Amino acid sequence: MGIEALIAAALAVMVVLVFGNVVLRYGFNSGITVSEEVSRWLFIWMTFLGAVVALKEHGHLGVDMVVQKLPPIGKKICLVVGHAVMLYIVWLLFQGSVTQARINWDVTAPVTGASMAVVYVSGVVFSVLAGFLLALDLLRLFTGRLAEADLVMVQESEEAVQLQQILGAHGDEPGAHK
Repeated sequence: MGIEALIAAALAVMVVLVFGNVVLRYGFNSGITVSEEVSRWLFIWMTFLGAVVALKEHGHLGVDMVVQKLPPIGKKICLVVGHAVMLYIVWLLFQGSVTQARINWDVTAPVTGASMAVVYVSGVVFSVLAGFLLALDLLRLFTGRLAEADLVMVQESEEAVQLQQILGAHGDEPGAHK
C-alpha cells in the first residue's frame, strides 16, 4: 500500500467523519464524539505524508531562474548545498518530534483517550522518509546516476509546469520562436 493510498484513505475517513457528524448534529441532534479529534489527526498525517510525496516527485515550488542559468557544476553545487540544508532541517524536525512524542506519550486525548504522541510521530515518520529521499538524491548525484536535466529539483510555478507539459506534448520547445 503506497503513501498515496494512505492519504486517500485518510481523506475518505475524514470526509465520512465530518460529513456524518454534520448530518447527525443538524438532522438528529447527536454526533460522532471522536470526529473532531480523529479528523484533526488525520489532517496532520495527510499533510506530512503529502509533503513526502511532493519531495519524492520533486513537486515543491521554488525559484529556479538563477540555478537554471548555471553550468552543470554550479547546479550540482547548489543541489548539494540545498540538500545538506534540508537534511539538517529534517534532522532538527526529527529531534523535536521525538522529544515531543516522548513528552506527550502519557498525555491522553480528551475524547478518544489515545496518546497525544500520535500527533508528533507524524513528524518522526516524515523526517525519516524525507531524510531517506534526500540522501538518495545525493547518492544518485555522487554516483553519476542523476541526469543534468534533473539537477534542478524544484518547479518555478504550477502554471510553468503545465505550460511545459502542454508544449512537450505538442513537441514544441518552451521559448522557441517559430
